[in-house]
Amino acid sequence: MDLILRNAQLAHAPDAPSVDIGVADGRIAAIEPRLQAEAAEYDAAGLLVCGGFIETHIHLDKSCILDRCAPETDRQANAVPRVAAVKSTFTVEDVYARASRTLEKCIKHGATRMRTHLELDAGVEMRSFEAIEALRRDYAWAIDIEVCAFPQEGLTNNPRADALLVQALKRGAKVIGAAPNYDPDHAGQIHRVFDLAREFDVDIDMHLDSGNSPEAMDIHLVCELTEQYKLGGRVAVGHGCKYSTLPPAALKALARRIADAGVAVTVLPATDLFMMGRDQDHSVRRGLADANLLAEHGVNCSISTNNVLNPFTPLGDCSLLRMANLQANVCQISHTPRLRECFNMVTERSARLMNLADYGIKVGNPADLVVVDALTPEQAVQEICHPLAVFKRGHRTVTRARAELHKPH
Repeated sequence: MDLILRNAQLAHAPDAPSVDIGVADGRIAAIEPRLQAEAAEYDAAGLLVCGGFIETHIHLDKSCILDRCAPETDRQANAVPRVAAVKSTFTVEDVYARASRTLEKCIKHGATRMRTHLELDAGVEMRSFEAIEALRRDYAWAIDIEVCAFPQEGLTNNPRADALLVQALKRGAKVIGAAPNYDPDHAGQIHRVFDLAREFDVDIDMHLDSGNSPEAMDIHLVCELTEQYKLGGRVAVGHGCKYSTLPPAALKALARRIADAGVAVTVLPATDLFMMGRDQDHSVRRGLADANLLAEHGVNCSISTNNVLNPFTPLGDCSLLRMANLQANVCQISHTPRLRECFNMVTERSARLMNLADYGIKVGNPADLVVVDALTPEQAVQEICHPLAVFKRGHRTVTRARAELHKPH
């Protein structure tokens, strides 16, 4: 044994007695009470221990650019053109520096795996891709990163973006994405992305159905193509803001359709709250899909960060527990089972979305472990409890001291 993590309250069994977790050669070698072995020890002191948190949807490449973008005008965010206007300033070194700043925050908040969405178009060419590839290699000691390449500014009207997508897939991008909202031919972009996914045998993760009303949703075509090509379990969509505008019966029917097709949904609370309802000046709609309701009707859902310190989301500290708490607040989640599902949406459900067969606290899996300053998953979400220690393949990558009160004597 190389490490024994003592007195761990397992997040997937919060009502069971605490156990010890033994680690050897970077993998979990034993899970049992009072493990008898010689090794370095960390005492979790009965606190919550889970597999590392998982970012399923974040944009490292365009994080931390708020200071160089034009300000909002009135209530119009105009995020896409404001970002597009500064892409020519992106260099490999610039993207690496900004993305590493964001990535380190994610790591400090317990993320050990990540899918980062990366824009490809003529404004940036392959510079962001090259920076993120370098980052992926340099931070492999703390986090596993996979790249989802996608065309933010259009595809059917943008042959250069198509060529860059193909280049990224040839160079090892593991996922292909889409943003049909910004393409004059939504269906054309979706069909092309499915064609590329089949050609290169990669998963699909699309930005889909952002908007303030339920008209013209693209999820129906995505479900049809997922079934047609037998890609259930390999397709995810992010945002789904339009789903929040449906009455309960229609939303439940849509949830069952999405579940039957095997499409997963990622909700992005910070960005969706910031971007939606811009057409209103009072009683502003939330625009945030109810992930718990979707999950209760069979849809696999994750919660993720999306944008950080840019025109899409000028806020954020990269804490997934903060995102889960925000989701619960907005969707008025209070019951313990539903709060636990919010926790699962940054851990086990996220792993399922990314098809990570080796995730979780199980003998033989990589020893990616987070000790959270909480006793239960619901407490972690309710109170935004901090990770106190993070381990990647059995090596400690993060230590956070508890805050102390210095009371007068």
